[in-house]
Amino acid sequence: MTMGTACADKTTVGLRIHQALARELGIAILSGEYNPGDAFGGEIEQSEARGISRTAYREAMRILTAKGLLESRPKAGTHVTPRRHWNLLDPEVLEWMFSGTPDERFIVDLFELRGVIEPAAAEFATLRHDESDLARMDAALEGMRLHGLRTFQGQAADQDFHTALIDATRNEALASLASSVSAAVRWTTRFKQQRHKRPRDPLPEHETLRDAIASRQPKRARVAMEDLLRLALADMRGE
Repeated sequence: MTMGTACADKTTVGLRIHQALARELGIAILSGEYNPGDAFGGEIEQSEARGISRTAYREAMRILTAKGLLESRPKAGTHVTPRRHWNLLDPEVLEWMFSGTPDERFIVDLFELRGVIEPAAAEFATLRHDESDLARMDAALEGMRLHGLRTFQGQAADQDFHTALIDATRNEALASLASSVSAAVRWTTRFKQQRHKRPRDPLPEHETLRDAIASRQPKRARVAMEDLLRLALADMRGE
């Protein structure tokens, strides 16, 4: 794929050349077009072949290296790294992963990770939230109710709800995971909406969770979050 083709993709409109190239190559690596150990040609050769500056090519390589997808060694050149080195929770990497059809095992992995983080976060939020946190959750629920999860606005509201919940834990370590959890919510929701013509409405589970948090019932909040995630995964599988 040339950069001209990549820039014609509506998703890359507005990206700078090095960002568009990083996205193009990132998707190719994540989809298996490139395998771990595969080598990239030299900077001069690759930049000329793609019709871009060496600086733009170099910046794209830096982005992919920072995300763990590539490594560069003196004399050995630039290679695709083993999958275990990939930063799969990076919000951009998640977007690249879901630009095609992600492996179902990876989707299950994401839900298992959320199952570790979010039920505990819900318990903390019941004990530590204040009225401003509930106001954020209520605004997010209203956005989901008004727009529905088939729309970008509804999906953004869904993200806002989960981010508000994590922020309500008052735990900086958990808050550092908010962008990754939010991205996982966004892309799994969008994938589910694309996969099923008439997906189930998850708003009732979110409302139950909000009410459990507001009433300061930690165990009820944990169970509500676990139910929300279990049903979301079942929806993803079409069960």
